[in-house]
Amino acid sequence: MIVACDGAARGNPGPAGIGVQVTTDAGEVVGEIARGIGEATNNVAEYTAVVEGLSLAQELGARSVTLRSDSLLLVSQLTGRYRVKAPHLQPLHHQVRRLAAGFDRISFEHVPREGNREADRLANEGVDLWLAGER
Repeated sequence: MIVACDGAARGNPGPAGIGVQVTTDAGEVVGEIARGIGEATNNVAEYTAVVEGLSLAQELGARSVTLRSDSLLLVSQLTGRYRVKAPHLQPLHHQVRRLAAGFDRISFEHVPREGNREADRLANEGVDLWLAGER
């Protein structure tokens, strides 16, 4: 399965949301998440989207996952290219690593923002839902 994820924060920190779209390799949408997460930084929103996306993929029975994000920092940290220096991101990073270990195969891909439009739309929908009081 392919897990496209994005986090959005209006302000940094500010009202934040996550967006996830899970598809089969053939492109069939099998799951989506658009949820507000309260006040958070953009990086916390990005990591939260990954946690929720991988959790959904597991619930859907995925054994092999390609996770796509337009956050170069996130992908670089998840592939081990960059260290996670921010103390508040380390628990989220560890949570992602634990979830990733539950798959037979997982890869992390950086995609340009244009290639992540649906996840971006869902993340912004999540912010809008939170701002509208649908928490």
